[in-house]
Amino acid sequence: MTNRLAGETSPYLLQHANNPVDWYPWSDEALARAQAEDKPILLSIGYAACHWCHVMEHESFEDAETARLMNDWFVSIKVDREERPDIDSIYMSAVQAMTGHGGWPMTMFLTPDGKPFYGGTYYPPEPRHGMPAFRQVLEGVHDAWVNKRDDVEQQGAGLIEYVARSSQLRAQPGTLDDAILTRAADLMLQTVDDEWGGFGNGMKFPQAPNLEFLLRAAVRGDGRARDAVTLTLDKM
Repeated sequence: MTNRLAGETSPYLLQHANNPVDWYPWSDEALARAQAEDKPILLSIGYAACHWCHVMEHESFEDAETARLMNDWFVSIKVDREERPDIDSIYMSAVQAMTGHGGWPMTMFLTPDGKPFYGGTYYPPEPRHGMPAFRQVLEGVHDAWVNKRDDVEQQGAGLIEYVARSSQLRAQPGTLDDAILTRAADLMLQTVDDEWGGFGNGMKFPQAPNLEFLLRAAVRGDGRARDAVTLTLDKM
């Protein structure tokens, strides 16, 4: 049995057309249902060539029990980032603000009117490497939506305000002096995984802009930045 994605043209969405998840494409119909039923939205964004997108599909979206929880508690929307880069950009900013990093598959939870309040990237089927199981995430978000609605709404509103303010700051012209660049490199280096390379302690995704930034710091004479980039590339 196919779901609503069977009528789409995106190869990525079509890959999910046979999932037991009641997927919607991003549409007015999906948003209207979320508001009518007062359900949070589970937004999953990826693309056809994404390895971990395929892994999460096999582990979670093809699993009948996981799909049942998604169908009972959420309006689930699947987006191809190559088809809708606008949606991807908006919610990637939100997940980066929440977690300090981004990647695909992106997994976001939204209020019925589209405000993000919780999210991440890949979640495994069982707890692993400090990450919760995807079902645990579903259960936790559902519990928060039912029992801590005010906190959820406040989190969503605050996150939207933060992302909007950050966008305005990024748009301001000006010159970055060496002190600012050095401070930024210092903060980034604090997140480097000294054993496996990359940034943070969880599942790693290539962060090309971060590596390029550290390479520029290395050119300015920062040996720590050079070592961090070398370690990361060696461990890939």
